[in-house]
Amino acid sequence: MGTIVRSIIGYFFLLLTVRVLVRRPGAQMTLFEFVFIFLIGGVIILSTVGGDRSVTNCTCAVITVALMHRSLSWIKVRSSFVQRLVDGSPLVLLKNGEWQEGTMRRMHMEPEDVMAAARSKGVRNLEQVQYAILERNGGISIIRAKQQES
Repeated sequence: MGTIVRSIIGYFFLLLTVRVLVRRPGAQMTLFEFVFIFLIGGVIILSTVGGDRSVTNCTCAVITVALMHRSLSWIKVRSSFVQRLVDGSPLVLLKNGEWQEGTMRRMHMEPEDVMAAARSKGVRNLEQVQYAILERNGGISIIRAKQQES
């Protein structure tokens, strides 16, 4: 029973860690973040199975984590609150040419991060962008401003 409880705690700790670290421009984890997540996972597995190195205990831990993941996915489909809590919600970074300073600061982003995403979509300057939105998956969506007719 202790293995199951430690697996559940480890699952939520890893979920929280990934949620905090992965929401980055381009949804790309840096090498540091990648190594950190795997290191934390390894530590959690060691603490989960503790002194018992049996195949049964390890299998129980892996099945518990898999069932927790499946259960949380099921709950997310049925609860918008849980979905927002786990996956987050889209955040506006740029609105009608004005940077949303509070959001940018909370997400540890710089205007250059947004402009890099804009350039990858063929946008050359800020005047061409009406909205820049940090999506739930960490990607940045660029909504172009409507072209003024001459």
